[in-house]
Amino acid sequence: MVVREASGKDAQDLKVLYFEYLTKYPPQEEQNMEVWEAILEEYSKDKYNYILVAEEDGKAVASVQMAIIRSLTHNVRPFAVIENVVTHEAYRQRGFASALLERATEIAVSHNCYKVSLETGSNRESTLNFYRNNGFAIDEKHSCLKRL
Repeated sequence: MVVREASGKDAQDLKVLYFEYLTKYPPQEEQNMEVWEAILEEYSKDKYNYILVAEEDGKAVASVQMAIIRSLTHNVRPFAVIENVVTHEAYRQRGFASALLERATEIAVSHNCYKVSLETGSNRESTLNFYRNNGFAIDEKHSCLKRL
Protein backbone atom coordinates (compact mmCIF):
# COMPACT_ATOMS: atom_id res chain seq x y z
CA MET A 1 0.00 0.00 0.00
CA VAL A 2 1.20 3.48 -0.90
CA VAL A 3 -0.51 6.51 0.67
CA ARG A 4 0.05 9.72 -1.27
CA GLU A 5 -1.54 12.87 -2.60
CA ALA A 6 -3.72 12.34 -5.64
CA SER A 7 -2.60 13.53 -9.06
CA GLY A 8 -4.18 13.82 -12.48
CA LYS A 9 -3.35 10.19 -13.24
CA ASP A 10 -5.83 9.15 -10.51
CA ALA A 11 -8.82 10.79 -12.19
CA GLN A 12 -10.42 7.62 -13.54
CA ASP A 13 -9.91 5.64 -10.33
CA LEU A 14 -11.39 8.48 -8.25
CA LYS A 15 -14.35 8.74 -10.59
CA VAL A 16 -15.10 5.06 -9.95
CA LEU A 17 -14.67 5.46 -6.18
CA TYR A 18 -16.86 8.54 -5.96
CA PHE A 19 -19.67 7.56 -8.30
CA GLU A 20 -19.91 3.85 -7.54
CA TYR A 21 -19.22 3.83 -3.80
CA LEU A 22 -19.75 7.31 -2.37
CA THR A 23 -22.22 9.77 -3.79
CA LYS A 24 -25.96 9.43 -3.98
CA TYR A 25 -25.99 12.17 -6.60
CA PRO A 26 -23.77 11.22 -9.55
CA PRO A 27 -23.61 13.75 -12.38
CA GLN A 28 -26.38 13.63 -14.93
CA GLU A 29 -23.96 14.00 -17.82
CA GLU A 30 -20.62 12.45 -18.66
CA GLN A 31 -17.75 14.23 -16.95
CA ASN A 32 -14.76 15.20 -19.03
CA MET A 33 -11.68 13.46 -17.60
CA GLU A 34 -9.52 16.43 -18.58
CA VAL A 35 -11.52 18.55 -16.12
CA TRP A 36 -10.94 15.99 -13.36
CA GLU A 37 -7.22 15.82 -14.17
CA ALA A 38 -6.92 19.62 -14.09
CA ILE A 39 -8.71 19.86 -10.73
CA LEU A 40 -6.48 17.16 -9.26
CA GLU A 41 -3.39 19.00 -10.48
CA GLU A 42 -4.70 22.18 -8.80
CA TYR A 43 -5.07 20.24 -5.55
CA SER A 44 -1.46 19.11 -5.76
CA LYS A 45 -0.36 22.76 -5.68
CA ASP A 46 -2.70 23.87 -2.88
CA LYS A 47 -1.18 23.65 0.61
CA TYR A 48 -4.61 23.89 2.28
CA ASN A 49 -6.61 21.29 0.34
CA TYR A 50 -5.78 17.63 -0.10
CA ILE A 51 -7.13 14.59 -1.84
CA LEU A 52 -5.21 11.60 -0.56
CA VAL A 53 -5.28 8.15 -2.10
CA ALA A 54 -4.21 4.70 -1.05
CA GLU A 55 -2.70 2.90 -4.01
CA GLU A 56 -2.61 -0.87 -4.46
CA ASP A 57 -2.11 -2.94 -7.58
CA GLY A 58 -1.23 0.26 -9.48
CA LYS A 59 -4.52 2.01 -8.83
CA ALA A 60 -6.12 4.32 -6.29
CA VAL A 61 -8.40 2.07 -4.23
CA ALA A 62 -9.31 4.42 -1.38
CA SER A 63 -9.42 8.15 -0.86
CA VAL A 64 -10.10 10.97 1.59
CA GLN A 65 -10.49 14.67 1.02
CA MET A 66 -9.28 17.20 3.59
CA ALA A 67 -9.31 20.97 3.85
CA ILE A 68 -7.19 23.02 6.23
CA ILE A 69 -9.23 26.03 7.34
CA ARG A 70 -7.31 28.99 8.71
CA SER A 71 -8.99 30.46 11.75
CA LEU A 72 -8.86 33.49 14.02
CA THR A 73 -9.86 31.42 17.05
CA HIS A 74 -7.90 28.95 19.20
CA ASN A 75 -4.78 31.12 19.22
CA VAL A 76 -5.10 31.68 15.47
CA ARG A 77 -4.66 27.97 14.80
CA PRO A 78 -6.31 26.31 11.81
CA PHE A 79 -8.58 23.29 11.86
CA ALA A 80 -9.04 20.47 9.36
CA VAL A 81 -12.19 18.98 7.87
CA ILE A 82 -12.24 15.51 6.31
CA GLU A 83 -14.94 14.30 3.93
CA ASN A 84 -15.40 11.82 1.13
CA VAL A 85 -13.82 8.82 2.85
CA VAL A 86 -14.24 5.95 0.43
CA THR A 87 -12.72 2.55 -0.30
CA HIS A 88 -13.34 0.35 -3.32
CA GLU A 89 -15.53 -2.58 -2.33
CA ALA A 90 -12.88 -5.17 -3.26
CA TYR A 91 -10.32 -3.53 -0.94
CA ARG A 92 -12.33 -2.97 2.23
CA GLN A 93 -11.35 -4.28 5.67
CA ARG A 94 -7.64 -4.11 4.76
CA GLY A 95 -6.60 -0.87 6.46
CA PHE A 96 -6.64 1.51 3.49
CA ALA A 97 -9.06 4.06 4.96
CA SER A 98 -7.34 3.91 8.36
CA ALA A 99 -3.98 4.61 6.73
CA LEU A 100 -5.49 7.57 4.88
CA LEU A 101 -7.02 8.98 8.07
CA GLU A 102 -3.68 8.60 9.82
CA ARG A 103 -1.89 10.47 7.00
CA ALA A 104 -4.56 13.19 6.97
CA THR A 105 -4.08 13.61 10.72
CA GLU A 106 -0.31 13.90 10.25
CA ILE A 107 -0.87 16.65 7.68
CA ALA A 108 -3.25 18.45 10.07
CA VAL A 109 -0.63 18.25 12.83
CA SER A 110 2.02 19.64 10.46
CA HIS A 111 -0.27 22.64 9.87
CA ASN A 112 -0.63 23.10 13.66
CA CYS A 113 -4.38 22.38 13.52
CA TYR A 114 -6.16 22.31 16.85
CA LYS A 115 -8.75 19.76 15.68
CA VAL A 116 -9.79 17.51 12.83
CA SER A 117 -13.50 17.22 12.07
CA LEU A 118 -14.85 14.42 9.97
CA GLU A 119 -18.17 14.52 8.14
CA THR A 120 -20.03 11.35 7.20
CA GLY A 121 -23.44 10.79 5.73
CA SER A 122 -23.61 7.29 7.14
CA ASN A 123 -25.56 6.32 10.24
CA ARG A 124 -24.48 2.68 10.05
CA GLU A 125 -23.08 1.54 13.37
CA SER A 126 -20.20 -0.28 11.63
CA THR A 127 -19.15 2.96 9.91
CA LEU A 128 -19.45 4.98 13.10
CA ASN A 129 -17.44 2.34 14.98
CA PHE A 130 -14.76 2.52 12.27
CA TYR A 131 -14.43 6.26 12.91
CA ARG A 132 -14.41 5.73 16.68
CA ASN A 133 -11.65 3.14 16.27
CA ASN A 134 -9.67 5.74 14.33
CA GLY A 135 -9.87 8.30 17.14
CA PHE A 136 -12.94 10.33 16.16
CA ALA A 137 -15.56 11.14 18.79
CA ILE A 138 -19.13 10.65 17.64
CA ASP A 139 -21.82 13.09 18.81
CA GLU A 140 -19.37 15.49 20.44
CA LYS A 141 -20.48 18.24 18.06
CA HIS A 142 -23.41 18.63 15.73
CA SER A 143 -23.18 18.99 11.99
CA CYS A 144 -25.86 20.96 10.21
CA LEU A 145 -26.36 20.76 6.48
CA LYS A 146 -27.98 23.11 3.99
CA ARG A 147 -28.00 21.70 0.46
CA LEU A 148 -27.53 24.21 -2.32
